[in-house]
Amino acid sequence: MKNVDVKELIAVMDELEKERGISKEYLVNALEEALVKAYKQNFDADENADNVKVTIDKITGEMHVYSAREVVPELAIPELEITLEDARKIDKNYNVGDIVNIEIKPKDFGRIAAQKAKQVVVQKIREAEKDMVFTEFNDKKGEIVSGLIQKADGKIVVMDLGKLEGVMPLKEQIPTETYRVNDKIRGYVLEVEKGLKGTPQVIVSRSHPDFVRKLFEFEIPEIYEGLIEIKSVSRDAGSRSKVAVYSRDQNIDPVGSCVGQKGVRIQNIINELNGEKIDVIEWNEDPAIYIAAALLPAQVMAVDVKEEEKFAQVIVPDDQLSLAIGKSGQNARLAARLTNWKIDIKSESQIREILLAQAEAEDVEENTETAEE
Repeated sequence: MKNVDVKELIAVMDELEKERGISKEYLVNALEEALVKAYKQNFDADENADNVKVTIDKITGEMHVYSAREVVPELAIPELEITLEDARKIDKNYNVGDIVNIEIKPKDFGRIAAQKAKQVVVQKIREAEKDMVFTEFNDKKGEIVSGLIQKADGKIVVMDLGKLEGVMPLKEQIPTETYRVNDKIRGYVLEVEKGLKGTPQVIVSRSHPDFVRKLFEFEIPEIYEGLIEIKSVSRDAGSRSKVAVYSRDQNIDPVGSCVGQKGVRIQNIINELNGEKIDVIEWNEDPAIYIAAALLPAQVMAVDVKEEEKFAQVIVPDDQLSLAIGKSGQNARLAARLTNWKIDIKSESQIREILLAQAEAEDVEENTETAEE
């Protein structure tokens, strides 16, 4: 059964495969399935029957409709069966239980097929394009994208990313920033999801710690090249971040490389983050040294670590206590997140008082024991 329109669509499918990467086989298979449904709907066939088959030649566009019949000794259901005698008229090698495909030529099915073909191809092109866009952006998960703000209502920010929209929920925004329509901004691709209609949606973040990590990769060539490694990032978005860096090459100063001459490199990142403060510290495998560095800008006198509990007792000069703890405990909290250690900070005077109290308690205990003797 030939149909010019279906043939034309085969040529269109060839172009789609070349230009857009949409598989011709995928389109033809979808069209064959749709035409089976169309046949059942238009020719009073049982819509649940699975014996109708439509094939389309992927090269010529020639279409055939078949009724699959099971070979039986005696006919009970003519629409689904064929006798062994009649089957062997077609091919003498048929046996009971075999399936015979008998071609049928329903009137006007060519016209119906052409209409259905156009609908299916358009639908499948849309679906395939959505899938390709989803795959493209799913591959960008964990990367930075830029786009124009389309909507900013104080709750969510919607960005135009070109092929689709990026959505930045309130919790993924930097609290100190104001977003305006038509502003161009960058964001970290946190997640790629499929919406109710299959349209991909990109969840973008500017508050995630990995946004800072990626900005460092962009601005610091040594990090991008693998000469410097970012070991950890902790962040209070809009206020302060701490970044621990390390280099195996003793000739490279990881902190100095990240800060840059006169602070140029780090300033670019600070500007992107709307003035957020950034402490760059050197990672060290010795937890005591690492924890002391993590509490910068405060100066640390001593760090006593308990490895099994991942607990550190930190002693700082009296005039450094408030700096070590930070406003609302921020500095200590970020240092704990950065190192993944529990940190207790005491001033020199506090430690002296604690030791004095312990000594007095021990003296009392000793005197009590002597009196009892």
